[in-house]
Amino acid sequence: MLQSPLIRRPEGSCALLPPQLFGSVGYYRVVADFPAVCVDNAMRYDKRFKSVHRFEIADASGPLRLTVPVSRPEGAFERGNLRWQDVLVSAHGRWWEVIPTALESAYGRTPFFEFYIDRLMPLFAPRPLEGTETITDLCGRADRAVRSILGFDAPIVAADSLDNYIVEDFRRADFGVLCPARPYWQVRADRFGFRPGLSVLDLIFNLGPEAPLYFVGE
Repeated sequence: MLQSPLIRRPEGSCALLPPQLFGSVGYYRVVADFPAVCVDNAMRYDKRFKSVHRFEIADASGPLRLTVPVSRPEGAFERGNLRWQDVLVSAHGRWWEVIPTALESAYGRTPFFEFYIDRLMPLFAPRPLEGTETITDLCGRADRAVRSILGFDAPIVAADSLDNYIVEDFRRADFGVLCPARPYWQVRADRFGFRPGLSVLDLIFNLGPEAPLYFVGE
């Protein structure tokens, strides 16, 4: 199989990444660069690391942070070994209704919204019960949807296979600094100017099928 023209790192390289919910354009720049990636769902839980369950879009009033609430297993802190893969998605706030509504408000005017939102809606099925899904499971499903839309087909490798790769560690990277976004067309740029650092969903809804070409041009 021919290597994707997006990949800049040599064969055998692997990016070690944090779990992210609809990560930024910069995060997916790194994903695009590597022939393989590994997501470290076993990272130690840190409540300051909001990007695991929060992402930012731009709506009619400016930047908007959308959050999937989470809950920690009982007694986790006493055990002292809480990992992100142990943190559960909460049903609080009916976020599965709030997020699609916010996305429609922000991007419903774009010509590509109806097509791409249908591909994302399975992620927003109702969650009537607590404790049935981890946040890293949700991040993984969101990542697979995004990678499918963008046509990124580099394998996601298991952590116990990293000895077979040359690993670059991005788990604590500031993706906005590491991979600053080049301006692209945004639906409200005439009012607010270009807003960098947003979720990759902003790129997808604004550029549609041309979104993958944005990474080729970098």
